[in-house]
This record gives sequence, structure tokens and C-alpha cells, in this order.
Amino acid sequence: MASTCSGCGPGYKTPLDAMKGPREKIVYLPCIYRNTDIQKPDYLATVDVNPQSPNFCKVIHRLPMPNLKDELHHSGWNACSSCYDDPSKRRNRLILPSLMSSRIYVVDVGTDPLAPRLHKMVEPIDLFWKCGLANPHTSHCLGSGQIMISTMGDPSGNGKGGFVLLDGETFEVIGNWEQPGEAAPFGYDFWYQPRHNVMISTEWGAPKALGHGFDPADVKAGHYGQRLHVWDWTTHKRIQTLDLGEEGAIPLEIRFLHDPDAAEGFVGCALQSTVFRFYKTRKGDWAAEKVIQIPSKKVKGWALPEMPGLITDILISLDDRFLYFSNWLHGDIRQYDITDRKNPRMVGQVFLGGSILKDGPVKVLQDKELNSQPTPRILKGKRVQGGPQMLQLSLDGRRLYVTTSLYSAWDKQFYPDLVKEGSVMMQIDVDTDKGGLKLNENFLVDFGAEPHGPALAHELRYPGGDCTSDIWL
Repeated sequence: MASTCSGCGPGYKTPLDAMKGPREKIVYLPCIYRNTDIQKPDYLATVDVNPQSPNFCKVIHRLPMPNLKDELHHSGWNACSSCYDDPSKRRNRLILPSLMSSRIYVVDVGTDPLAPRLHKMVEPIDLFWKCGLANPHTSHCLGSGQIMISTMGDPSGNGKGGFVLLDGETFEVIGNWEQPGEAAPFGYDFWYQPRHNVMISTEWGAPKALGHGFDPADVKAGHYGQRLHVWDWTTHKRIQTLDLGEEGAIPLEIRFLHDPDAAEGFVGCALQSTVFRFYKTRKGDWAAEKVIQIPSKKVKGWALPEMPGLITDILISLDDRFLYFSNWLHGDIRQYDITDRKNPRMVGQVFLGGSILKDGPVKVLQDKELNSQPTPRILKGKRVQGGPQMLQLSLDGRRLYVTTSLYSAWDKQFYPDLVKEGSVMMQIDVDTDKGGLKLNENFLVDFGAEPHGPALAHELRYPGGDCTSDIWL
């Protein structure tokens, strides 16, 4: 996000100002080789998404990491709109935590945005010894200039939801953000809202349980989470836990509304495909209520007799009008009008692969939503493997980008052909007037055609920030 005035810090003053920002021209994506047959390091891909460019829809640069089997996953920034009032800050380093190896890579994207280079590597031992934490996931920049990264485990692979602080200049590990003894049983994502002195974090599961695939028995054994944790932003103490129950099992991505005055937001819960609205009550504590439920489908020819949608990524448009999420197993992306926060209304839907395709091995026996099974999605001659997963929305809200890999071990388990053929990146045209989603048939980035073999591309980042990286104070 280029600054809109001279002397200002990175990003934009408000979310609505960000919507007027320039169109995205390149996108950064981590590409994963862990759990494939290819013995090569994960890498950061730079993709040209400028329709006027001769390299449109091409990977124009690849930055391989120095190690094998890191499992790059999500990314964040050294500085974002939370530092808008600090003219000394620049958004020029991409933070790349490794979900399985517990390394953190700092990538220089400022010197040449078209050809990122490795700036620093934080070794796992620093997280282990200085913080007692491992398996870093979400990275957010703070207004203080520091970088905060959530974790999912301890060094032994057990669940532990803590937070690592990095120095924003040296990228050395400072220590834990949370107070001693305050770590949550599980960790995953987080979002903060300083005007309400609050941060809320979510839970995936114990790294040892999910590291090599998904076993439903691990859910019953208590190795997966179903709670939101409310933290005092000033004291760094956990002040409340919201148990979402079985309906809220595996709450993943959490999004406050972008308006920094807002005291509410939404979280997508994977296992039973629900979306909960969380909000501040009149007495000042926090509560959550289910506002969306995607019915499971009774099936034959699948691992279980019922198939959930598996909501894996959600995001909110910068004007807080639309909510988007992906159902990785059912294979659709949905758009909801959330003007009435308590009653989201579906206004758009598009199917892009999934596990219930007409010509696939799974037969749907009972479906509360569809009259027939979806047809395969063929785009520029390539059949889309896997299902829609990571999402990123253009600043103006008119283009939604999507990739198809969730996490290499689960990709291998649920979509083996995705691992063999590689993931894809697609673009969906969004109707921001009345709502509506339509696949752009002229856009495809095929990570099955990579030089070292098919890769699993994951989260998407714009060099100037986006609606899942930036938080406004």
C-alpha cells in the first residue's frame, strides 16, 4: 500500500482509504514441497497479476529457502497500517514462519520487489529456548514496531498457544508476548483491536496430532481445539475463554471488522463448517454466537459417512460489507452480505473443484443444498485439483484470488492428485453492487508446471498489504 501523503508511514490512514489504493500487480505466495516426492526446499513465488504485463499469470521469480521440509504457510509484514503514523517505518520485509520446522525467514522485498532475497533466518532454537514455543503461524506487525507471531505448539509437539515477539529492526527474538503461564492450550490465528484493549486468538490442534494427517479419533481425544481466547492487549494476560462447543470445533481464521472502533468480528470453524460472530457485550466482556451453518452431506465412497464443507479461510472486505469463505471439501467459495452483522446473507457462490464432483468416486446420498453434484472445473485445459482454500481480495473488493492447497499432509490425505499435479491460483470477479461471484476464465497460474515439479502454493500477499495483513489503530 503506497502512502497517500508524504512523510507518512506504511499503509493507509483508514480501511476506506486503502480501498482507493492502486491495483495489485504482483503477488507473493509460499510454495511447498514437504509431503511431496520432490526433495527440494519450499520457496517464495512472485506472480505477475498485471493484465497489461507480458508476464501476466506467470511466476516471475522464485526464492528457495535454505532448508528442506519447512512447510512455509502464512506470512506477514515488518510494518503495516498499524505503523501509519510513524514516517520512519517502511514495509520492506516479509515475515515467513515455517509451520513444521519452526524456522522464521525474513525476506527483503524492498530492494527489488520483483526479486525478493533472503535477509535473515531465525533458527528454531531461538523459539525453543527463549520462548518455550514452536510451530509459528500468524505474523502481525504492531504499532510499536515489533512483530508478533502466534504459535501452535511447544518444542515437543504438544499444543501451546503462545506468541513470539521479534524486534522490528534486527528481527531477533525478544521473548514471549504473553505473561508467564498464560499460554493457551492450543494456538493458531489472532487479531487485535487496541481501541477495545483486546486481542482474540483461535485454536487448531496439537502439532503432533495434525503433523502427518487428520484422524477423527484425535478430535475425540481432545487434541484439537474449539475455543476462542480473549487477551488484555495492555497486560498481555488471558482474561476470558469462549468455548464454542462441538459446533465450533477447530476455529481457524479470525477477523475483526476493519473499522478500528468495531467491537465484533467473525471466525470460521472448520470441522462442522460454521461461522461464529464474536462481540463485546454491554457489560464489557465477550461472547460468541453461531451465524452461519453449512450442512454436511451424506456420502458414499469417502472416508466418513458425512462430509463437512470444511471452512478453511475467511476474510472481510475493507468496507466491512462482505464476508468470504472457502469450503475446501465441498469445493465452493461463498460471499455473504454482513451489513446486518447478526444475520449474514449469502449473495454469491462459485464451485471450483472439491470432493463431491460428478465424475469422482464420492456419491452424495443426501444434500440439503444442491440438487446435483457439481461438474469438474476445467480452466485453460487444466482440471482443478483439490478445493478452494486460501483467499485474498483486491483492495477495491472487485477481484478475489484463490489457491487450492490447505497444508501438505492434509492435501496428501484428502487430495492425492493435488500433490501429484500441483495447486493452481485462480481469480474470481466480484459483484460489489448486488453481490455475486464469477470465475475469470482467462486467469490461471498453474503450479503444476514449476521447474522442479508440481508445488503446493498457499497464502497470497500483495507487496503493499491487504485485508488480511493490515490492522488499523
